[in-house]
Amino acid sequence: MIIGVPKEIKPQENRVSMIPAYAADLVKRGHRVVVQAGAGEGASYANDQYVAAGADLVPDARSVFEEAEMIVKVKEPQPSELEMLNEGQTLFTYLHLAASRELTEKLVETGCTAVAYETISVNGHLPLLEPMSEIAGRMSSIVGSYHLANHRGGRGILLGGVPGVAPGRVVVIGGGTAGVNAARVAAGIGADVTILEVDFDRMRFLDITMEGTHTLFSNEANLSELLPRVDLVIGAVLVPGAAAPKLITREMLRLMQPGSVFVDIAVDQGGCAETTRPTTHEDPTFEEEGVLHYCVANMPGAFARTATQALNNVTHPWTAMIADQGLAGACATRPALLGGINTISGKLTCKPVGSAHNIEYHDPAGFLR
Repeated sequence: MIIGVPKEIKPQENRVSMIPAYAADLVKRGHRVVVQAGAGEGASYANDQYVAAGADLVPDARSVFEEAEMIVKVKEPQPSELEMLNEGQTLFTYLHLAASRELTEKLVETGCTAVAYETISVNGHLPLLEPMSEIAGRMSSIVGSYHLANHRGGRGILLGGVPGVAPGRVVVIGGGTAGVNAARVAAGIGADVTILEVDFDRMRFLDITMEGTHTLFSNEANLSELLPRVDLVIGAVLVPGAAAPKLITREMLRLMQPGSVFVDIAVDQGGCAETTRPTTHEDPTFEEEGVLHYCVANMPGAFARTATQALNNVTHPWTAMIADQGLAGACATRPALLGGINTISGKLTCKPVGSAHNIEYHDPAGFLR
């Protein structure tokens, strides 16, 4: 199979979908890897490293898309990339289609087979999403703490406090991978941390393992009671493949102190607040109802080297399996891969995305027979 690796063009996205070591592995397996020149530079991987790995270097993205049977990316295809996709290709990347009906419709129109990292579920886990959730979770407490500083528009709270001064208060909505990592870093800074969660077994687990944090059942009443006293709110809710539920309304934001900070990790899936809208690393924040919002849609891209390595570690086995066996064969070997197929042959094949946009859903298995 010919596998293509284009340079990411989403603003401030420095990750690369394939590192030289894994390109070399695919070449050893008998595949051809086509890499756009400069694709790895943002993550400190030079062109000559890909050449040494046996990959073919091409000058531009069009050359990659024209030659490759499978395109491996990090982020959802941008408008210029959608124009280059066709029915004979497989796209393997993060898609987050529930956040955009326009992208969903345009991707379906290409006829390509689009496989999303974030909707592959194995034993109740999302193995291709979890490393990025870990990074975004840890980042959320760091960037939230930074933006609480006066010179960033915050209310001047040091989350860890000092002797004789109480620490800042942090509320994390969601006790999954991102939420746990956010809470761990916030607690490590010295903040007073509360995790809101709906799963009682998960709360028991967090209560035992997360020393220095509190758990509280997640509902509107409990969140509303906390908001007037909180300095940093971190939205870390996830419904796999679906749009994030809007748990924070504009009216609820008005309960918060001016200069408080809200970091929405769920922005990729539309965000968990009524006021959420995507931002970039270049211009990461905006203010609504006196609350500073940080809603960067590709948070891990800020630490591209670490994020690239973590991402490649979990995506490569699936990439290699698809390359070795073809998509149908790979799905037969690992049925969980079926859940990753979001579009195929001009049809939408991810049920949560169909529900989010009221678009007809089709079972992907029927297209692989």
